[in-house]
Amino acid sequence: MKKGFTVRRGALDGVEAALCVAQHRSFRKAAAELGVTPSAIGQAVRALEGRLGAALFLRTTRSVGLTEAGERFLARAKPAFEELVAASEVARGLGQRPAGLLRLSVPRSVVPILLEPLIASFCQAYPEVEVEIAVSEQLVDLAAQGFDAGIRMGQFIAADMVAVRLTPPIRFVIVGSPAYFTRIGRPQCPEELSRHACVRWRRSNGVLAPWSLNDHGREIEIAVSGPFIGHDFPTVLGAAIRGVGLAQVPAPVAAEALAAGKLVEVLEPFAPMTPGVFLYYPSRRQMLPKLRAFVDHVKSRPEAARRSRSPEDKPPRPRKGR
Repeated sequence: MKKGFTVRRGALDGVEAALCVAQHRSFRKAAAELGVTPSAIGQAVRALEGRLGAALFLRTTRSVGLTEAGERFLARAKPAFEELVAASEVARGLGQRPAGLLRLSVPRSVVPILLEPLIASFCQAYPEVEVEIAVSEQLVDLAAQGFDAGIRMGQFIAADMVAVRLTPPIRFVIVGSPAYFTRIGRPQCPEELSRHACVRWRRSNGVLAPWSLNDHGREIEIAVSGPFIGHDFPTVLGAAIRGVGLAQVPAPVAAEALAAGKLVEVLEPFAPMTPGVFLYYPSRRQMLPKLRAFVDHVKSRPEAARRSRSPEDKPPRPRKGR
């Protein structure tokens, strides 16, 4: 048998009226405070007493008092009703202005490059919003795990998500340390990768990601091998800097190490383009002001304003097996 509601339908009807009458010991004063007629207050209280099966008030032409049932009802119902009112005010406040806790699920590699400057300016603009960054490579269920939004590369975002572009399309580059190339030499074509030590990346679903390359407009995938496996791009990059082997990472992740001469890019003509990084969330209809403010803040950045809103801004459908 299907279970009904814990609180019966209409069980709270008349409670506010009864509490107001008990506070003022007057139906007329309660009616004035609540902005209704004394007869409406009387009807609401009588209906409540009827549902409870007990009289709450002792009424005379001169005064209103509480019965024992009324005293006990007041002692339990008053703090509970005040908590309901407070809860309603909190929910209403979160629905009317940017405030509360904004939880984002993000991969570690985007935090220093993209998120730190963005979050700093957002926190200054919206001091009533607390931002929590949960760093994870997992593609989490946003709703089930209590996240407002996530940040991921476009090819891994589900098609039913609303997505907002954070970066232009990104090259995936193959890099290695000068010390590694001194020992092994540089590959001149994709086929030579088979004789190189390659630092691999294990996706959140447990699959070792093949390396993707662009061979004159044709996308190819190569299953590389090597002595080290990382679960995120910063770890993979660190191994490459220390000469463990070659690594394939998003160009922004490697930019600082390339500029400092700690890494060197190889096979540049074969570097594929990926859709870039997107902020994503489940539905515009369920968006609270805190998330709307964050989305608007993302879109208001100078680099975002320079981009036209074209079909290419939408992420592609996710690859199977991710």
